[in-house]
Amino acid sequence: MSVSGNKTQYLAVSALIVSMIIWSVSGIAIKHALAVLPPFTMIILRFVPSVLLMLIIGLLCRKSSLFGLQKLQWRDVPLFLIAGFCQPFLYYLLETFTYDALNSPTIAETLLSTSPLLSPVFAALILRERVTRNNIIGIVISTIGVFALTLAGSTNYSIGNYWGVLLAFAAVSAAVVDSIMMRKVPERYSSLSFIFYAQLISLMFFLPIWFWKEGPSVLATMDFSQLSTINSQLSIALLCVAYLTVFASVIAFILFCFALRKVGVTQANAFNNIRPAFTALWMILFFGEHLPWAKWVGMILIIFGLFVCQKQEKVSDC
Repeated sequence: MSVSGNKTQYLAVSALIVSMIIWSVSGIAIKHALAVLPPFTMIILRFVPSVLLMLIIGLLCRKSSLFGLQKLQWRDVPLFLIAGFCQPFLYYLLETFTYDALNSPTIAETLLSTSPLLSPVFAALILRERVTRNNIIGIVISTIGVFALTLAGSTNYSIGNYWGVLLAFAAVSAAVVDSIMMRKVPERYSSLSFIFYAQLISLMFFLPIWFWKEGPSVLATMDFSQLSTINSQLSIALLCVAYLTVFASVIAFILFCFALRKVGVTQANAFNNIRPAFTALWMILFFGEHLPWAKWVGMILIIFGLFVCQKQEKVSDC
């Protein structure tokens, strides 16, 4: 591989690691936000500002290959419609129903973290992307680490409604299809353009549901005269939503899109396995959680598997 190729690989891997670190905090932020805010209201508060923020950045950085906002052409609309429908819209809905259908949140988290296993299949079938032996071995090792990390110490292994298993894999498939759309969208669109249009389309799906499920009750209970006396719990929830808006919905998605276009769907999605490891580290550092040795083994396997997955195979001269 050339020097420029190595540089691109390092930049892509760095972008993937940063995006996973950001997303590893998202679950904690969502949990705190949902303690105060209804789910669809939280989603609207998250994605309306993120779309507006990307619009402003894109217009100010028109000439940037990463942050510029290009005009959407009609022939590319189907790709963006599929992307926006799959994630965040469909993924969020299926994820919610998965947690509701399965008895154990641990089982649900484990099933929802299997996107690296499905990515090579989708990438090979749809994109004709080359999947190497190292990719497969690394993903399998890393996924075993995820199972060890999430299941070790759990006492509840009952499944509950078996439809939850199908819903989990449907959610993962939606996320992988969204990754494939990132790859298929023409390079003339910057990473910000892809995320902007996909989230704008998702918002169009979310808004009618919000108006139907939560809108009237939320609007009826709003008291603008009390905004100066927002309680501490609501303040924390709004700070969490602000984190989700700026970091999780804008910065992390743009970095992930940039990296995926450089290294491909299989290698990029393999990094999703390190999200539970980072989340576990945050729980240790900030919440004093104790991890059994099996979880540490799981984290080591995740990291080792990623190294194997990213390792370039030597091409034979014959």
